[in-house]
Amino acid sequence: MGWSYVRELDEYPTGGRRMKVLTMAVLASLIGSYEAQIAPVVPLLLKDMQMTLGTYGAVSAVALVSGAVASVLGGRLTDRLGRVRLLVPLMLLTSLCCFGMTLAHSPRDLLIARLVLAFVDGVAMASTAPLVRDFSPRLGRAQAFGFWTWGPVGANFLAAAIAGWTLPIFNDSWRSQFVIMGCVSFVISLVIAANIADLSPELRARIQHTERDAAHVVDLAEPARVRTLLARRNIWAHLIGIALWLVLYLTLSLFGQTMLVGSLGITTAQASTVMAAFWTLDLAVLIIIGRVSDRIRLRKLFSLAGTLGGVLCTAYLAYLLGQDDVSLGLLMVVGALLVSLGCLVLYIPAIFLFHGPWRRESPHAAVETAPAAMNAD
Repeated sequence: MGWSYVRELDEYPTGGRRMKVLTMAVLASLIGSYEAQIAPVVPLLLKDMQMTLGTYGAVSAVALVSGAVASVLGGRLTDRLGRVRLLVPLMLLTSLCCFGMTLAHSPRDLLIARLVLAFVDGVAMASTAPLVRDFSPRLGRAQAFGFWTWGPVGANFLAAAIAGWTLPIFNDSWRSQFVIMGCVSFVISLVIAANIADLSPELRARIQHTERDAAHVVDLAEPARVRTLLARRNIWAHLIGIALWLVLYLTLSLFGQTMLVGSLGITTAQASTVMAAFWTLDLAVLIIIGRVSDRIRLRKLFSLAGTLGGVLCTAYLAYLLGQDDVSLGLLMVVGALLVSLGCLVLYIPAIFLFHGPWRRESPHAAVETAPAAMNAD
């Protein structure tokens, strides 16, 4: 494919045009995450391939590492080649990898298929976050991240909802889900390719200077090197804290349906319907809480409150899974609360190492401390 699909903007889009490009960027994040979904069919895979849960866990772990390495490489390629130039062909290639999943007949085949898909998808996904940020500069950081996170969370919802609806139609064939996934991803990738755009390097540089000036940030030093960043305690607190937080998210993403089928004895389609409800509320909360967080600017307070709520919901969910007479309706409600607040108790100590205030300062105090903050590390 040539470079004719790459449209670089010399003027920043406004109004409906900006929202269209932002929507395409969010959609790219959603489709990229959707192509990596496998949880809705895991109970069927285990039975068909006579595979143990431990083997599936090992396959998933290796695939996640492959995706992580690919994301690092993808980040460098994105900076060098451009967001759209890398994203579009890789999205189309990943959709073809989804069809390749149907050729797996053994755990070894599954491992190879997941490795290839995770690597290609990881490189592609590295472009989506900067694209979302490029076209939402007037939003705060939390809202921009919330829009991007619609991709992974929306993908969990989409995969679970489609599986819950279509598995009974296709006689519980797990391969049917990857055929549907490949078709949906390919068509939407073409839609994204026809509507996505990238900022020209000159325009991106102007925007970055404008944002720094608007925030009254004086850039007197060169950008920090990775070695310098990793020498700071708060950076490690964020890295370790987010890793701990993701344990719960990845557990639900990889094993959600399997836990429900094993604990409640329901069908795989029913489990996917429950998991779709798990992810629904999170889609709205991501934007709402992000907007409130940007307005109040007390990130640590929101993190702590969400973590404490997540601990309580996680404990209650674990209790429910051990009961014999729990209703699906109650499980959906508790699950919806859990993906809205999902954090782990070990995330709490890391919060206290983050930079930022616990309470809002008066406008007079903020003005007095602004010069000192600008000179701080």
